[in-house]
Amino acid sequence: MTRKRLMTILVITVILLSMIWIARSIMVAGPIGEKVAIIDIIGAISNSEPIIEHIHRYRDDRSVKAIVLRIDSPGGSVAPVQEIYSELNKLEKPIVASMGGTAASGGYYIACAADQIFANPGTLTGSIGVIMQFMKMKGLYDKVGLDQEVVKSGEFKDFGSPVRSLTDKERALLQETIDDVHTQFVDAIFEGRSDRLVREEIVALADGRIFSGRQALESKLVDRLGNLPDAIDLAAELGGIVGVPKITRVKPKPSLLDRLLGFKGTQKLNRFLNSGPSFYYELHFGN
Repeated sequence: MTRKRLMTILVITVILLSMIWIARSIMVAGPIGEKVAIIDIIGAISNSEPIIEHIHRYRDDRSVKAIVLRIDSPGGSVAPVQEIYSELNKLEKPIVASMGGTAASGGYYIACAADQIFANPGTLTGSIGVIMQFMKMKGLYDKVGLDQEVVKSGEFKDFGSPVRSLTDKERALLQETIDDVHTQFVDAIFEGRSDRLVREEIVALADGRIFSGRQALESKLVDRLGNLPDAIDLAAELGGIVGVPKITRVKPKPSLLDRLLGFKGTQKLNRFLNSGPSFYYELHFGN
């Protein structure tokens, strides 16, 4: 093979590799032009990191002019919910929330970071409140003849133990803390919706009750009735996009455990394996 032919093959190879790299970059970046980004918040919220990664990705993408939060979640652990809400509040781009079947408790908390909230008439939302649960196994322990010895450094170190009931002092202490976390929820709603609701109205609605999307609209907890395309259109308008907006979206991939057990089953398993006192902004029907 001559040197000239070898150089020709080398140049062609470099060009082909460059074209492949460019094509892949375009596919990863999504459609070219001004875009609306959709961030999916699906299922019980126990980990904020994947969602925050998406928030930062679209924050730094100059082609993304607005963001739609697609929420279908009963809520979840307090701290991850607050972390997501905090990062959304730092964005300088329009945000529109679109509620799916359920956007309750922590799901509603996150929606309050949006400039506008859409719900379907039959969306299940509200459930503004905090819950903490303990599993009591004293009766079972007594039946099988098991006992537990505890050595602790302070009076409240083993509160929530499954082998005994809460004392009056422990219950009062927990109630005080839960009330504080509940007040933080009310604060977040007031921060996001003070132009629609006065604080006293929010407090009256924040008793754990649920609302349909239509009831939530009447109570000013949401702004409009509509579906995801409606939310996208408004986001594009707020972002100054002319014409049909281009969409970029990274759908979350469920784990194998999620596929086998479902989101709720995985959530219950995680709580069982990581038992301990935790606060939840979460829709709860007693199961």
